[in-house]
Amino acid sequence: MTRGQWKQWLASWPVYRQFTQGDRTGRGAAAKSKVSESLLARTAGADKVVKSVCPYCAVGCGQNVFVKDGKVTHIEGDPDSPVSRGRLCPKGSASLQLTTGSTRQYQVLYRRPYGTDWETLDLDTAMDMIADRILEAREAGWQSEVDGKTTNRTLGFASLGGATLDNEENYLLKKLYTALGAVQVENQARI
Repeated sequence: MTRGQWKQWLASWPVYRQFTQGDRTGRGAAAKSKVSESLLARTAGADKVVKSVCPYCAVGCGQNVFVKDGKVTHIEGDPDSPVSRGRLCPKGSASLQLTTGSTRQYQVLYRRPYGTDWETLDLDTAMDMIADRILEAREAGWQSEVDGKTTNRTLGFASLGGATLDNEENYLLKKLYTALGAVQVENQARI
C-alpha cells in the first residue's frame, strides 16, 4: 500500500474521523459512510403528510400518514401526539397493511343467517339493510312509558363507539342515537 493509499484509507476509517474531526461520541459525520450518505428516508418522496389516528384500540395513538400520488406509502408514529409521542405498538406499526395489503376488501361482503358463504353486495343495498334493521329494532324495543312516566325511548339497540373517532364524530353519533331514542350509548374509551 502506498503512502497516498494509506492516508486515504486512514481518512475513511470512522474511528480516525471520530477523533480528528471533533465528533468524539461518533454520532455525527464520523459515523457516516459513503452508503449511508446516499440513503434517503422512506418518507422523502411523499407529496404530503396527513395526520391520523391508529384504528386498532382505545388508546388512539397519533399517526403520520405519508401519501404519494394519492396512495399511502408509509405510516409512522406522530411525534406531536400527546397520546403516543411518536410511538406505535406492533399493530399500529403494521397499519399500512390496512390500506395497501393484498387481503384488503373493496366491496361489501354479507353472509346470510345460517349461511356458509359470503356474497357481495353493493353499498346502497347494504346501507338500506342496516337502516331497515335499526328501524325494526327501534320499533320492537320502543317504550313510550315506564311505570306511568313518559320515556319515549328504545332498548332495541345500543351503541359502543370506538376511541379512534374524534370528539366531533363521537358528538354527532351521540346526537344520532339520541334522536333515534337509544339510551344505551357508550364509548370504548370510557370502558
